[in-house]
Amino acid sequence: MDFANVWHRVADPQPLPPGWLVLVMAAAALLAVAVQPAWRLSRNVVTIAHEGGHGLVALLTRRRLAGIRLHSDTSGLTLSSGPPTGPGMILTAAAGYIAPSLLGLGGAALLAAGRITALLWISILLLAGMLIKIRNAFGVLSVLVTGAAFVLVSWYGGEELRAGFAYLGVWFLLLAGVRPVVELQRKRRHGGAPDSDADQLARLTGVSALLWVALFLVIALVCLLIGSGWLLDWPTR
Repeated sequence: MDFANVWHRVADPQPLPPGWLVLVMAAAALLAVAVQPAWRLSRNVVTIAHEGGHGLVALLTRRRLAGIRLHSDTSGLTLSSGPPTGPGMILTAAAGYIAPSLLGLGGAALLAAGRITALLWISILLLAGMLIKIRNAFGVLSVLVTGAAFVLVSWYGGEELRAGFAYLGVWFLLLAGVRPVVELQRKRRHGGAPDSDADQLARLTGVSALLWVALFLVIALVCLLIGSGWLLDWPTR
């Protein structure tokens, strides 16, 4: 397959999938978020998005990204160097909890425009870029497995499989962006997570950590509302 054909395969819009497929993928994503055994596994994808958000914003704000670690308990750590205070540090700290929702919203915009293959390839590029900065074995394994799934589906999957996989991923990010924020506040209410992103932001800005958690939640819910509207755009089907 020559470059021109590959480019057209990625860039050209594809027909929107039938409404039943969109709803089935929404239900599957909801189960992956709401059912605890499934959530223990699928939350690793949220951690990839969360730490990737920290890392990407660190680079965009010209901080030096030292590395990213993903752990089997679904926690993660992103290390960057630069000024310990200021806008760059604040934006980097704020990016983690909102990254899954914002990625889901961007994905929903691409799917609404019929850019299913483009979404899959953009995801592959983002995961490949993140892989360079992973600094532990479990993190490498997590990103490789996730990336391999995208590569196999995008290259070998049929039209319906690619669409289903893309919609499942976007629905999952939109829905899963809410639960970690709720879990964070539950931990904080019981005295846990004293060094959470919200608490770090409180120390950096003087704004209450509870207000930062509220902001994370509002952003997640707004992304879910808008993204769902784009994904369920029945008149165009």
